[in-house]
Amino acid sequence: MPPRRFGETARPDAWWVQPVAVFLGFTAFIVYSTWAAFQGSHFWFNGQGADYLSPFYSPELFYPAQYPQAAAHAWFGVQPYWWPNWLVFSPAFLVLWAPAGFRLTCYYYRGAYYKAFWADPPNCAVGEPRKTFLGERYFPLVLQNVHRYFMYLAVIFIFILGYDAWKAMWFADATGAAHFGIGVGTIVLTLNVILLASYTFGCHSLRHLIGGFLDEPSKVSACAKGFACVSCLNRRHMMWAWFSLFWVGFTDVYVRLCAMGIWHDFRIF
Repeated sequence: MPPRRFGETARPDAWWVQPVAVFLGFTAFIVYSTWAAFQGSHFWFNGQGADYLSPFYSPELFYPAQYPQAAAHAWFGVQPYWWPNWLVFSPAFLVLWAPAGFRLTCYYYRGAYYKAFWADPPNCAVGEPRKTFLGERYFPLVLQNVHRYFMYLAVIFIFILGYDAWKAMWFADATGAAHFGIGVGTIVLTLNVILLASYTFGCHSLRHLIGGFLDEPSKVSACAKGFACVSCLNRRHMMWAWFSLFWVGFTDVYVRLCAMGIWHDFRIF
């Protein structure tokens, strides 16, 4: 049987819907997150005693000189002296590469954007535009193997964002004293951590790691239980990938609009 031409298939269903939806979803997130990263402002909301930091900017290693009110969260002070004067400084540039690298090399995302952006193939049993495929053993796709190392960084980010969610549960009064409370922003930041953790802790590489790097984890009881635990999240890895992607973007939108005074953060108690 001769190879299918591009887009040729015997499938009677609307096979193109999924790759188009993935293309639009990824594109929308990439465009917004890139724009948000370049802003370098309105990433921290402290109105009404709240303490909400956008996940796109956490951890905030340095604060931008043009946004001094964010100095309270900076680990090392004002933007570094070695930063090029011709390049806009944003704290997001120093941290977003880690979670972005984790998602870019994710096993689920690879299959999704290979289909949606490269038509490799557009979908199962659908003709693709190229005749040969070298696989992920050759450059540049061999670089996808760094996923396991990005996974270590992603786990660290979960704890950092968890601390941000904890800080969002404490509100300062007129005297500066902090009191426990819950605002809408608190719920938004907490849900963000839960969804990101569900995605990260269901990672295929983490399952392999926690299984003891064994091809047969059932031979070791502790490894088998760890493998089964991660597998519970891994079974719905695609769902967690999309939910967490949408919510981390929405969390930045929420914090940004509150900081700009466009949205009012409702205090529940």
